[in-house]
Amino acid sequence: MSVATPGRENEDFVAAGPGWVVLLDGATAPQGVDSGCRHDPSWLVRRLGGRIAALLALEDGKPLPDLVAEAIKVTGEAHTDTCDLGNPDSPSATVSLLRRRGGAVEWYVLADSPIVVDLGEIKVFRDDRVDHLPSYTLEGVRRSRNSPGGFWVASTRPEAAYEGLTGEVPVEGLRRAAVLSDGASRLVERFGRMGWGDLLRLLDEEGPRELVRRTRAAEAEASAARGKRYDDATAVFVRFDT
Repeated sequence: MSVATPGRENEDFVAAGPGWVVLLDGATAPQGVDSGCRHDPSWLVRRLGGRIAALLALEDGKPLPDLVAEAIKVTGEAHTDTCDLGNPDSPSATVSLLRRRGGAVEWYVLADSPIVVDLGEIKVFRDDRVDHLPSYTLEGVRRSRNSPGGFWVASTRPEAAYEGLTGEVPVEGLRRAAVLSDGASRLVERFGRMGWGDLLRLLDEEGPRELVRRTRAAEAEASAARGKRYDDATAVFVRFDT
């Protein structure tokens, strides 16, 4: 399920097929910043996400970082003649992937859209480098984006794909999993209204729609001074029958 910020175009992308999930969360452009690109984050996530989904559907077994790198490369080629791909403020996105292969489920996260799995104990796979930047000014974030010691996102540089975090968990004992944009993880990460296990239980028992409803209620009550009040919210819940 994917729900846009009220009154705005959805900058998340989600797709799923037999044995795989792909989720991207586009970075909302700051007001007044020239990205050097005629396209917005929603264009980027549709192109990138669609390409990754197509590659996953081919089931060719390539490592997940290779698939992301190829998608970034092909997407760049689609607008290199019209846009300045060297601009550090080019549209960008997180990438989170799950893929089942044999007796294992592979995971991949680039930037801060988390994957949560229940193996009898809850494990959270999240790239938290954006939480540890030396500066959160516009210029500080610009310097840190896709640079050593900073944080990495899918944008114009294919090599960023290899900075993502990746691993696998055994299918045996794996009960359920969730792939989330950071707008769908807010009840845990921003508002502290539940833990990760509670979030999985909510998705399992009441579904993504209820997660989004509770998130919107929490956002409505929050202080606008804490950053953007609302965010696109996308959640995929997966049960495993092993």
